Amino acid sequence: MEENEDVLVSVSNRVGHLTLNRPKAINSLTHPMVTAISAALTAWQDDDDVRAVVVTGAGDRGLCAGGDVVAIYHSAKADGAEARSFWHDEYLLNSFIGRYPKPYVAVMNGITMGGGVGISAHGSVRVVTETTKMAMPEVGIGFIPDVGGNFILSRAPGLLGVHAALTGAPFSGADAIAMGFADHFVPHDDLEAFLGAVEADGVDHAVAAFAHQPPPSTLLAQRDWIDECYAGATVADIVDALRRHGEGPADDAADLITSRSPLALSVALEAVRRAASLTTLEDVLRQEFRTSCAALRSHDLVEGIRAQLIDKDRNPQWSPASFDAVIAADVDAYFASADPDLTFDQEQP
Repeated sequence: MEENEDVLVSVSNRVGHLTLNRPKAINSLTHPMVTAISAALTAWQDDDDVRAVVVTGAGDRGLCAGGDVVAIYHSAKADGAEARSFWHDEYLLNSFIGRYPKPYVAVMNGITMGGGVGISAHGSVRVVTETTKMAMPEVGIGFIPDVGGNFILSRAPGLLGVHAALTGAPFSGADAIAMGFADHFVPHDDLEAFLGAVEADGVDHAVAAFAHQPPPSTLLAQRDWIDECYAGATVADIVDALRRHGEGPADDAADLITSRSPLALSVALEAVRRAASLTTLEDVLRQEFRTSCAALRSHDLVEGIRAQLIDKDRNPQWSPASFDAVIAADVDAYFASADPDLTFDQEQP
């Protein structure tokens, strides 16, 4: 395996450890990090000296804040080739994690968003804490939820997944369990002992010893108005329903949605709905590769990243600028073949 200081790779007591090691960037994923993680998992999958894998993030801010979107910005302004290559390899990794043959323990404490969700939420043992702050915030930069997120969003109770996709708002570890992004709640102060028990006693014993009943899910408690308001046919219909619901969380959600890219929102809504009828994670990742590559050619992805992370004026000029100006053909174009589409080794004859 090639050395990559941004991902620390080690084996201890037959447990493979992957530590994302860019704490100043909240461990945001780069292409070399994806390559290093994939190489380690490939080496370990048939290694009898490794019985489980543990994924953590360096520092105390979070597991991973997402992909390196500044690199995406520069690629989009050039020919897009590097961004497309990054997503290709990242989504193959997401699929690999989803079918990994050994226990894959992802510790999702602190900020776990976007690409961070992709390297954790498809694992077999997904751990959150009271510090977990999870989100699929892509629409805020004119992008579409990806990394297999739509597979989970589309299968969340009621329309909680649509709410999460369109607002991009963070949710708690308890919400993550309720929505299907996580399995176990371990108090933050117990994480070190939990990880020690994984090495000493095995994953099942560690979970039995340290997992607690999660706190109540705030989002699950709001399903009535969420299911009602997000049933609208279009994003504009959803916003109208949220406004009619009155002040409070629904109005806050409407404020968030109306600050996002109208085109990205419209595509995100369609992507979650289409994902509900797709059978496998790979099917959804293939769809997401299409929407990501289409976003790469759009005005709004470059503009969204510029406004949030380059110039930081927080004033993106979306195009189209309104929901009414988004036409069906614009949305459908995001789901056309990426030419070539993403393919997976296990699908080959």
